[in-house]
Amino acid sequence: MSTIELRHIIIERISQIDDVSFLKAIKTIVESKANEDFYKLSDFQKKRIKESREQVKLGQTISNDALQKEIKEWLSTK
Repeated sequence: MSTIELRHIIIERISQIDDVSFLKAIKTIVESKANEDFYKLSDFQKKRIKESREQVKLGQTISNDALQKEIKEWLSTK
């Protein structure tokens, strides 16, 4: 069962529940998980992401294979 299918099943089942205290408990659980995935970026990180996106727009990228080759070459000279 996929994540999307599970979400739909859970949403359908929750929509049928009338117990306020149970719904509040579910809300607490969901919010605690949602807060777990939240990450606050520093101004420096935001700047680096903006710069990186600009590099992608300008085509200033390298494939993973090419990067791995560069790294191996660099390491073999050390």
